[in-house]
Amino acid sequence: MKNSTLFQHKQIKTVFSFKELIETHFRGEQNAFCWQRNLEGDFEELVSKLELKDNVTEIKAEDLLTLQLSEKGNLARKLILNDLQLLTNFGASPLLNLIKNYERDDALDFISTDVYSFHVDYSPIATSTFLCTYYGASSEILPNDEAIQKILLPEIHEKLKDLYNVEQRDFEAFLKDHYFDLHYEAKSKAKPINLGVGHLWRLAVDHPAQTGLPCIHRAPLENDGELRLLLIC
Repeated sequence: MKNSTLFQHKQIKTVFSFKELIETHFRGEQNAFCWQRNLEGDFEELVSKLELKDNVTEIKAEDLLTLQLSEKGNLARKLILNDLQLLTNFGASPLLNLIKNYERDDALDFISTDVYSFHVDYSPIATSTFLCTYYGASSEILPNDEAIQKILLPEIHEKLKDLYNVEQRDFEAFLKDHYFDLHYEAKSKAKPINLGVGHLWRLAVDHPAQTGLPCIHRAPLENDGELRLLLIC
């Protein structure tokens, strides 16, 4: 796998170590780095033994350590614990989530701002988004030139203007306060890129020091009857 890459796109740079993942700089359209891996271990067994307490349940390291697993299940656990430790040592705050489904945003019938909508992450400080799907449906990213901000679509813009008229404040601030400016619509011939299972991704975030384009991404619709196991920070 060292000499071949799964993801052939100008937006994506493939790396083959955690060191390379965190030390490579985003530039221009290249805003998604993939530590390409072929993980060994039985992640399905591990997921089957975890307890889902809410639709999104945070799994702690100690929860993993209490599980009675086969040799392959134990290998999967070791890989996850190692990823958590690598990111923690780097200074990140990784979360391991067992997911049935996320909460949907249906407050407005003409625009959605939940994680199933294509969006970019924003931070007031320089940072990145890390994620890895160990089991279940995988996240997707979208090339920036294949998307348009939802607030620029005339029908949505006008409806937001009508909504804004009820609330006495600056329109631009109104859009930011409700995160409308972070969400995107895929263009008609857009081709989302599935991030696959097992790879650790680093995605560019919209922040004041960011010189390149932030990475547009979304959570997938879950497969029927199947949970997801996702690391994110």
